[in-house]
Amino acid sequence: MAKKNRRRSGGARELGGGSSAKRKATEPKSNDDSKALDFVTEPARPRNGAVMEWIKSLLVAAVLFVVIRTFILQTFVITSGSMEEALLVGDFLIANRAAVGVRIPGTQTRIPGYSSVRRGDVLVFDPPHEPDLKLVKRLIGVGGDTVSMKDGVLTLNGRVQVEPYVKHMDPAGDRPDPYWMSWQAEHLVDTVPSATYQPTRDNWGPLVIPEDRYFMLGDNRDTSLDSRYWGLLEGWRLEGRASLIYFSYNKGSFRPFPWLREIRLGRVFSRIR
Repeated sequence: MAKKNRRRSGGARELGGGSSAKRKATEPKSNDDSKALDFVTEPARPRNGAVMEWIKSLLVAAVLFVVIRTFILQTFVITSGSMEEALLVGDFLIANRAAVGVRIPGTQTRIPGYSSVRRGDVLVFDPPHEPDLKLVKRLIGVGGDTVSMKDGVLTLNGRVQVEPYVKHMDPAGDRPDPYWMSWQAEHLVDTVPSATYQPTRDNWGPLVIPEDRYFMLGDNRDTSLDSRYWGLLEGWRLEGRASLIYFSYNKGSFRPFPWLREIRLGRVFSRIR
């Protein structure tokens, strides 16, 4: 309103006509009145709408996190040395769940993955002997394979395996374990009598693996608690394929703040083989 009156009075002055009374009538309002009018007409911002947008964003982020963690990727940290040197204590790894299929939570039903597991894969799984534990081991044998070990050397389907990733820390520790290894008698080949079978850590088999069962071993063969002891792994227990180490530090260091001062830079963002 004030700007409109100002333009009109100026135009009258330019034309040069009209009395002083008319000019007085068309004088603009004071600046204080104009500011007051502007202040009154400024619209208030709706605060409830902004709060709702934040809530929606948080809900979408939470849903995406659950979907990714449940069906695509999951993170784990290594707490034992059973997979040295491929995985060290203090390695933080990403497991690809979509690659091998995903178990629907609370069931034994699986959604198929976009690839199948292969011998040599490093896999994360739920072991049969400890339901609340997650283990990481290397897949050695699948359904239909025959596996055995003699003096710590692995044989698969009659062929001696070359395993450059295997580590031995206690070669003299080979001994029988009837409590853990008794399950093997049910899967022996026909030529080995189960009545006299006495497996040890480094000498066992040959064992025939049934369909949809997997034989898992740790790379650190002398210290790993694996399929030699707790048995064959069912397919529905698989959690994912260990794919990438995204962070690593020397967890056993006695220095303060080892996660800052003892980072293994050479292992960060390295692929797991």
